[in-house]
Amino acid sequence: MSSTIIENQAEEEITIDLSHNELRMQILKLTEQFYEKKWVKKDFVPGIDYIPVSGKTFDAEDLLHLVDSSLDFWLTAGRFAGRFEKEFAQAMDCKYSLLTNSGSSANLLALTALTSETLGERRLKPGDEVITVAAGFPTTVNPILQNQLIPVFLDVDIPTYNIDTTQLEAAISPRTKAIMVAHTLGNPFDLSTVKRIADKYQLWLIEDTCDAVGAEYAGKKVGTFGDLATVSFYPAHHITMGEGGAVLTSNAKLKKIVESFRDWGRDCWCDPGKDNTCGKRFSWNLGDLPSGYDHKYTYSHIGYNLKVSDMQAAIGVSQLKKLQGFISKRRENYQALREGLAELQDMLILPKETPNSEPSPFGFPITLRSESPLTRNQLVQYLEQNFIGTRLLFAGNLLRQPAYKNIPHRIVGQLTNTDTIMERTFWLGVHPGISDEMLNYMVEKLYEAYEKRRPS
Repeated sequence: MSSTIIENQAEEEITIDLSHNELRMQILKLTEQFYEKKWVKKDFVPGIDYIPVSGKTFDAEDLLHLVDSSLDFWLTAGRFAGRFEKEFAQAMDCKYSLLTNSGSSANLLALTALTSETLGERRLKPGDEVITVAAGFPTTVNPILQNQLIPVFLDVDIPTYNIDTTQLEAAISPRTKAIMVAHTLGNPFDLSTVKRIADKYQLWLIEDTCDAVGAEYAGKKVGTFGDLATVSFYPAHHITMGEGGAVLTSNAKLKKIVESFRDWGRDCWCDPGKDNTCGKRFSWNLGDLPSGYDHKYTYSHIGYNLKVSDMQAAIGVSQLKKLQGFISKRRENYQALREGLAELQDMLILPKETPNSEPSPFGFPITLRSESPLTRNQLVQYLEQNFIGTRLLFAGNLLRQPAYKNIPHRIVGQLTNTDTIMERTFWLGVHPGISDEMLNYMVEKLYEAYEKRRPS
């Protein structure tokens, strides 16, 4: 008898003897055993094992949530998505959290929501201006261009790497309608000044919080100051779903608009698989549609489909339980690098927190001083050759990137520090997977690169 037949017979016998729930428990128990076998923890070997600059940190519980969700075969948003949105909103001190398929999509949805005709005179229209920075990740700026708006670029500060607010008010013109900037590498920008000016001129404020989950400014969570905020759950970030993101807001009207743009542009807000949540599915009179046209197929915006699967959300529910521990470890690693590299400050500019803030570090940025005998590329290559991962500060100066050569834009002041970042800045990892042994090796190799004795 073939092994396949034997296996099939065994499966049939199990199915007869056990209920679905009992089978599920067996599968989950085996999943936990699989995790222990598959991802055995190993000791770090300096100079042999690569230290990634970022990466997912997960445990058996995360894998169990993923498998548990997959057994439901509810492939779109379901029970885990709804639970995560509620719990994550609470964790971020916001009223609403709307899951989407990436942090980049979250940025697109947040900015695009402000173009909705339902916002009346405050809606963004083609040709309106949005203040931002060129030193950052492209998808903070891309939605501005994708909505036919004009980015207005300000320089950034070194060593906070955040928007230089000294010329913020001077950057405002009659066409300026919004500010959209990121908390760079988990370090909050000067929210006091930005919020004051945004309120004074009635500008929308979008906080790109993709790198800064859990960071605080003046004792409040970042993401709560703006009209909208965005988060990413890519593996490099504070918690992960593999892919995924969220839009945060405490404004009920903006929540409904974002949800519409995310879900094909529809006017209906029913969850997948649900009907008639509003109680008048066939009683609406909207646009030029026939009276009572099915609300599930009524569209108030030209939108997208940017939802997540419930399997992604299931991982998020599990990861969220560990968020505070992840943040604490990131802060410890960040501080260890700061203290360990203190004697190299004649060659390296170490990062500085924005006053009145408590960062939630995404990375540890370093800028080489002009006195450094090494170039940024030489130092980065040396570290990589010694199996230490590095990254540049994303696009450097976005306006020098090929895709942005001919974009419509306006610059206020000089982008001096932005160019410095492009030429002399990189960052090291501080994610929870980096151990004390790894940190010690990273510091040791930086001293070695400059041929300096490390203080004992």
